[in-house]
Amino acid sequence: MQNNVGEGLADEASHQPKYWVKTVGRAAEILQVLASGGPGQGLSVTEIGNRCGISKSAAFGILQTLRHYGLVADEGEGMNRRYRLGMGLARLGERAQDQVSLRDVARPVLRRLSAECALASRVAVPESGHAVVIDQVDLDTGPRLDLRMGTRELAHCSGLGKALLAALPEDEARALIARAGLPRRTSRTITDEETLFAHLRDVRAAGYALDDEEDADGIFCIGSVVRDHAGRTVGAISVTGLKLDLPGWRFQELGRQVRAAAGDISRELGAQEEKPQAAAGQPV
Repeated sequence: MQNNVGEGLADEASHQPKYWVKTVGRAAEILQVLASGGPGQGLSVTEIGNRCGISKSAAFGILQTLRHYGLVADEGEGMNRRYRLGMGLARLGERAQDQVSLRDVARPVLRRLSAECALASRVAVPESGHAVVIDQVDLDTGPRLDLRMGTRELAHCSGLGKALLAALPEDEARALIARAGLPRRTSRTITDEETLFAHLRDVRAAGYALDDEEDADGIFCIGSVVRDHAGRTVGAISVTGLKLDLPGWRFQELGRQVRAAAGDISRELGAQEEKPQAAAGQPV
């Protein structure tokens, strides 16, 4: 199978920023090429040079510099020498994680999402079976909803809560519901366990959850989860508004927008792109 890493790097290079240091860019390309290898699979200097479109001698010089800083490691001698990512990157990754705040990463995305949808948006984290709101973006115009920081959203009937609940393994989700129960909030709240879990399967397939007046009469909320570099669910974002007479297609459109925004935040946190799989008869 043909490797397309070099082609992707060439595309990136065609969109270089104004202040571009060529050698640093080449070093970054080499790290990306090494990252494309599987566990235990190193690359020779010739393979690295070919994939990056640079000479063997240039690749060797950059590799030795990266090796000095622990960003690249090697094993073997002569023609059998192979290079892989160094553990220095793991240490830097840990420091990067320490410096990242979900709230700080999410806020500009929430601002953009609210502007695009003309709806209030929020970000929440899971805590003791609830979704706890840690930041929100309100609208400057139009009706204002009573959305408060620190609100604890129920797992079974809110957009944020259902998105987080659907992200759990089913046995964990069932254990959570067994503890918390399914209290009725409105006439539309799902209070039957099997109906809820059938609904959560649709949520997983679509990549977003809809609270259709299930937590409060006249209010809808659409949520989608955010994941980190390890694929762990670290939170969820949502948009909230008055239902009025919105058509069904509008909820699907908003769901796709929320899902895309959650994907943007996840990528900022280092997550790999994940595409939802549509359930039978359900557009994504």
